[in-house]
Amino acid sequence: MDKNVPPGAAILLDFIGDIEAPKGYGTIYANKQNTLPKPLTSMTVDEVIASGPGWTRAHKSSAAGRYQFMNRTLKDLKAEIGLRGSQTFDANLQDRLAFHLLKRRGYDSFMAGKLSVHAFGKLLAQEWASLPVLADTKGGSRDVKRGQSYYAGDGLNKSLVKPERVEEIIALAKKANGTFVQAPTPKPQPIPVQPPETPAKGKSGLPGWVVAAAVLAAAVAVYFIFIHR
Repeated sequence: MDKNVPPGAAILLDFIGDIEAPKGYGTIYANKQNTLPKPLTSMTVDEVIASGPGWTRAHKSSAAGRYQFMNRTLKDLKAEIGLRGSQTFDANLQDRLAFHLLKRRGYDSFMAGKLSVHAFGKLLAQEWASLPVLADTKGGSRDVKRGQSYYAGDGLNKSLVKPERVEEIIALAKKANGTFVQAPTPKPQPIPVQPPETPAKGKSGLPGWVVAAAVLAAAVAVYFIFIHR
């Protein structure tokens, strides 16, 4: 993952990438990357954009890379963020572009608590067709149920993961960004040290054993006096 992608976004993107393109950054739609004249990750942005229409004709989609960028999306990104056509479409660039797509889809608002999980999930599902919506909603071409792709019914896309798993990953991403407030860990309390036991004292103020010894000695003395009279 590119070092410029923050921890929460990296968790989300790793999850999305593993679903969209399990074979990695060099993937094109339908896993037809073996038909390419050179690896996708060594192509320039302009070469990927120029190849997109041909991939659509041959494989039904122009989706390319670990995050399955559509041809139109790459064109938009090039214009929006000043992407140079000569840049290599390598792993780090793909990570940064995908992070920009996350931000387009409400990442910052969600992390700031201004967007609900269901709303954020819907926006993610609009960007990545393999993700499900997290609540019943109006989809791209029809009403869709929780767990279905936003584009269900188009004959091309379907959800590839359970909505509960998406919710788990979103929660992990938010926690990684430090937006979950955790209760402080209680500090261990010191064990009280008992003072050494003080020997009991008699009425005279002397320790009890001293008094007892004195009484015993007096008794012995009286005894000897008595028997020697």
